[in-house]
Amino acid sequence: MTRHADASFASEIGASYIGAVFAQGPRQVTVDSARKIFDSIGGALRVGVFGTNDVREIGRVADAVELDVVQLHADPTPDDVHAVRSSFGGDVWAALRIEGSSVSNSIEELVDAADGVVLDAKTPGKLGGSGKTLPWHELAPEITRARTGSLIILAGGLTPQNVGIALRDLAPDVVDVSSGVEESPGAKDHQLMRDFADSVGGMERFA
Repeated sequence: MTRHADASFASEIGASYIGAVFAQGPRQVTVDSARKIFDSIGGALRVGVFGTNDVREIGRVADAVELDVVQLHADPTPDDVHAVRSSFGGDVWAALRIEGSSVSNSIEELVDAADGVVLDAKTPGKLGGSGKTLPWHELAPEITRARTGSLIILAGGLTPQNVGIALRDLAPDVVDVSSGVEESPGAKDHQLMRDFADSVGGMERFA
């Protein structure tokens, strides 16, 4: 989220997690902006998305914004996850950027190390928000085998039109939408947000 009104609306329609991006890109926000964005979001948990694995920088931002979840999006290793966990009291999610129709062997190590693994499409030069989808049906057997209790968070090109298919094929614990409900990078379209929430329907958590 880059705007307080969008975060407030996301909370209103039932989002369990609301995120702010601290990595470089069109959706990047400052600490001061994030504080305003997270103001009055009800019971939704605060997620910070980072394009660095620098423990000190992550800790500084997490403390300043009172994050509940840190999402590591710079190809984190299990050691990176453990390092952040040692200085951060909330949950740590690790992004696994997937190219093609097969996940890397590192998913099992990340699932063991992190509280959640974010599945996203790998796009050269971008950490996320590209709008590129994953081959959900083809990935399902590998994801099912790797699940051991950590959350599976699905990102990558989700829209109100395709999220139902993604839920059916992959059954993630959380769906993470960004560009699929935007009118321009960083600016959410509230009708698309509502349509997405309606498509998710009875799912317990979406972000």
